[in-house]
Amino acid sequence: MPDTPEEREESLDVIQRELTAFARRARAAAARLHPELPLVSYTLLAHIEDRHGCRATDLAAHYMLDKSTVSRQIGALEKLGLVERHPDPDDHRIQVLHPTTAGTQALASTQASRRMAYQERLADWTEEDLARFADYLLRYNSAGDTVPPTQQTPRV
Repeated sequence: MPDTPEEREESLDVIQRELTAFARRARAAAARLHPELPLVSYTLLAHIEDRHGCRATDLAAHYMLDKSTVSRQIGALEKLGLVERHPDPDDHRIQVLHPTTAGTQALASTQASRRMAYQERLADWTEEDLARFADYLLRYNSAGDTVPPTQQTPRV
């Protein structure tokens, strides 16, 4: 545990550098899904799959993204045949996004290769190390939830 302000700053520098490297690997994984699919689109597609469908406004709110950004990303996913729109059964004015069969298959394939990469990278970690790392990631990712949305950086 850092004892001095200098040690704390050094630790924060390492964290920033390593999270940047992690983000680069995530972008590379998204590129493997489809060369034309940026990380934001991959993340939105995974969210749509996890929720068994959702509205574009739900995506914008969840990821704190501008509606026009989400609209462009969804348009790209539709063009690639990975997402389609269906009317909401309760209100036909609302369009709900769903992954296509191709979208679900592409996600499953990419997630399987990502899981395999994690298993290889973490193969020599103990169960205790894995649990601690998982807890730290959960703690880190939930920490921003207490910051007012105007001060948050989008976490995608």
